[in-house]
Amino acid sequence: MSRAIQIAAFGGPEQLQLVDVQVGDPGPGEIRIRHHASGLNYIDVYQRTGLYQAPLPLLLGMEGAGVVEAIGEGVTHLAAGDRAAYASNPPGSYSELRVMPAKNVVKLPDAISFETGAAMMLKGLTVQYLLKKTLPVEGLEKGDFVLFHAAAGGVGLIACQWAKALGLQLIGTAGSAAKCELALANGAAHAIDYSREDFVARVKEITDGKGVKVVYDSVGKDTFEGSLDCLRPFGLLASFGNASGPVEPFSPGILGPRGSLYITRATLFTHIATREANQAMADDLFAVVTSGAVDIKIGQRYPLEQVADAHRGLEARSTTGSTVLLI
Repeated sequence: MSRAIQIAAFGGPEQLQLVDVQVGDPGPGEIRIRHHASGLNYIDVYQRTGLYQAPLPLLLGMEGAGVVEAIGEGVTHLAAGDRAAYASNPPGSYSELRVMPAKNVVKLPDAISFETGAAMMLKGLTVQYLLKKTLPVEGLEKGDFVLFHAAAGGVGLIACQWAKALGLQLIGTAGSAAKCELALANGAAHAIDYSREDFVARVKEITDGKGVKVVYDSVGKDTFEGSLDCLRPFGLLASFGNASGPVEPFSPGILGPRGSLYITRATLFTHIATREANQAMADDLFAVVTSGAVDIKIGQRYPLEQVADAHRGLEARSTTGSTVLLI
């Protein structure tokens, strides 16, 4: 048996219930892993509320770290006793123990703790595919400006550091002066407090009126129009989240007058669809973390049974860095 967090109906944090579930042996292509920590992400909120529909009852959690207890037939890249971490479908990392597909699980380097592993996999792999693969048509070169919303969050703080390591000038937005200071301390070249400043005007000021080549936007509805207005001609808006709600339908005709712009709706799980791709991206992430270029910031820790409080903090935008559940 395993303690796990489950929802039986879509709704608020009150729907998160601590239950006991039966965990069996892994089948072909599967492993059984005992978690030490699980990461909290906005996709967990989307699944809890029903914005992202899934069959009920539903176990939550998309990233975790722990020790492999058993492997199923055909699994060759892992063995019982391995320290491991993952970002993976289906959800279920808010648990002590689970059986899951092995293809997105990778060995966790000894230099990286379980808490850090749980805090970095989904967020770090997201930054990897954004900065390395989700690029404007003209590409990115050292010295280029990029705009990154929610720069003081778990994804944002990784992006600030990684962008600096790549020689990019990241302009971060955040909702308070303190969060802006945090983004700057982690490598952002500029930070904009959108609660007090017009971020479009500030981006134009910072870039001498030219705009940026790419905007990485996990906020969604509230920032969509402004993000488009921050782009230079042929720029790219990479939408990868909906923290303020989904972007409303729009006509592609609005992109032409703004400078023949591009829009993509990117997701991590397209990029890690194969074991080989997942491993290559994880290797890149592990390298930048173990080198010291990126330090994974854990701002909040909660025991598993206080997961509802963790969700409330995330939705209230009162968190900084990553949040982990200790199991």
